[in-house]
Amino acid sequence: MAKDLFSSHPPFTPPTTEEDRLFWLRLIRSPRVGATTFHRLMAEHGSAEAALAALPAIARAAGVSDYTPYPPDKAEAEIDIARAKGARMLCFGTDAYPATLATLSDAPPVLWCMGQRAPILRPMVALVGARNASSLGTRTARGLAEGLGHEGYTIVSGLARGVDAAAHHGSLKTGTIAVMAGGVDVIYPVENTVLAAAICDQGLRLSEQPMSLHPQARHFPPRNRIVSGLALAVVVVEAAEKSGSLITARDALDQGREVMAVPGHPVDGRAGGCNRLIREGATLVRHVEDVLDVLRRLQERPADDSPADQASGCAEGQAGPVAASEPTGSARSRRAGAPPSQPQKAARKAHVADDAQPSDPDGAALDQRILRCLGPSPVAEDQVIRDLALPAAVLSPALVMLELQGTIRRHPGGLISLA
Repeated sequence: MAKDLFSSHPPFTPPTTEEDRLFWLRLIRSPRVGATTFHRLMAEHGSAEAALAALPAIARAAGVSDYTPYPPDKAEAEIDIARAKGARMLCFGTDAYPATLATLSDAPPVLWCMGQRAPILRPMVALVGARNASSLGTRTARGLAEGLGHEGYTIVSGLARGVDAAAHHGSLKTGTIAVMAGGVDVIYPVENTVLAAAICDQGLRLSEQPMSLHPQARHFPPRNRIVSGLALAVVVVEAAEKSGSLITARDALDQGREVMAVPGHPVDGRAGGCNRLIREGATLVRHVEDVLDVLRRLQERPADDSPADQASGCAEGQAGPVAASEPTGSARSRRAGAPPSQPQKAARKAHVADDAQPSDPDGAALDQRILRCLGPSPVAEDQVIRDLALPAAVLSPALVMLELQGTIRRHPGGLISLA
């Protein structure tokens, strides 16, 4: 039955009318539909309207009864709030959608934005770091932002206190983008209210979250993937060994972006994460010229080796990011000397143990094989596909069903784990 629910349909097309945009908003806001599942449903059904119509049957086949897609009145209310506050909707596949972000397999289908469009049209660099940044850290972030801005780069950060705020301040005149963890109209932390207003006047604020949503802890990791996904490279100024900035750096590696870090004193806890990134292969940054050297090399690469060019059709309405592909950052992190992750080792062991069993790509047997490859720690979806030695076209519907059941959980960077 599951195969019937995922039959061939017309190719993906971006929304062109207000009604289309309403269907898109309803689909991405529907329960258990994340960005990756959205793209897969669109690839299978050709339109958000058709995918919404199919969702209840897909959910029933996954064992979820009484499934109800996001109601139209709530989607209309969100659009009304956005219109009242001056926010605009950017949909994946349209000309206005950021080309770098469109290369991600989990690219946000819908973004709300407030401010000027110009910053998003220029090449971007992300600057992130500690919230409790030192005076030297904030001065460094501001100086890097100012220098890169004068060289024609837009600075992307997360509007947090500390390094993020310094990066935005340093690039207000040249172009800055704040990626919000909550609704694009909700300023967090409140102390950055004046800065957020200035960004709206001179730069751009972005969010994939519903309008007026107050951010919670779980909203920040998905936000971080957008920060890195927009940029050609991520520069970490100060970061502890366990910090959100390192999540952004990991996302950047998974997305094939360059990672750079400013070194710090070995006994300063705020420098531990940066020093570890450098030890594992990140470019050491002393001043703006170090960053520019890397950016020049990136822009001199052959076109067919550029992450943006690998999915150049995405901004023209093609479904490039829908297809599963190997995360380029995995190879990059191995070249930097990082050992294989524990989830990857576990997945390979599961594959060896599974070799003695007959291959059965149907029904519960396939679900069990997938679940045996997973654990609580995230592992690359492509690694699971390789371990099971089955076509992505066979596994993709099964993964959608397991996600709708709530059995597996998706993470930024194309990773999945047991829920």
